[in-house]
Amino acid sequence: MFSDFIADFITEFTDLMEYVGILMPTLLSGAWVMVQLFCWTLILSLPLGLPIALGSNVRFWPVRAFCRFYVFVFRGTPLLLQLYFFYFLLPIQFDIRLPALATSIITFVLNYAAYFAEIYRGGINGIERGQYEAAKALGLSKTQTMIGIVLPQTMKIILPPVSNEAIVLVKDTALASAIGLGELMKASKGAVNRDVDPTAYFVVAVIYLIFTFILTLISNKLEKRFKRYDEGAVS
Repeated sequence: MFSDFIADFITEFTDLMEYVGILMPTLLSGAWVMVQLFCWTLILSLPLGLPIALGSNVRFWPVRAFCRFYVFVFRGTPLLLQLYFFYFLLPIQFDIRLPALATSIITFVLNYAAYFAEIYRGGINGIERGQYEAAKALGLSKTQTMIGIVLPQTMKIILPPVSNEAIVLVKDTALASAIGLGELMKASKGAVNRDVDPTAYFVVAVIYLIFTFILTLISNKLEKRFKRYDEGAVS
């Protein structure tokens, strides 16, 4: 009886692996779209968030008001709603038609830039005022103080929350399937609907976990490197 159980298990496992092998080309194609969306979002939103953060702290009130309103809007409305706005409303109201991937990249960049701006602003505001006073005493300009003293220290402070946002971004890419982008989640949903088999969802979960695991390793390595530099500076 035990040998029959083992034989059945091997047969079912072999069938499962064959089915997964059939699914993988479609899922990997969706994963590639997800990677493109993830990479373009990080590449563009990380630098975009910095001027918005700096603008939120300037004394010139029109710039400060615009930057804070921008952050308020994009952090205060759902990312899914923003996707619908850019994909459906722009063609109707302004006759601007963009492919699903381009629309997703633009929406994600604008959304995540708002979150990164708040992370940057929190890091900048976390620098002790004595740092500014010391830089002023040394005759450094505000620009020199910001670039040479404040921002390098800010990078160390913001690394954990930025890493966390990057991990969230991996999962948020699934929202792009709502406007027809053929990313990982849409690819798995199509396989499940076609075959009436939830296996694709389990495979996709593993793929998401792999990406999250890789990002976690990178984040931990960067944090250790910054920590080692701090210990070297102290010694």
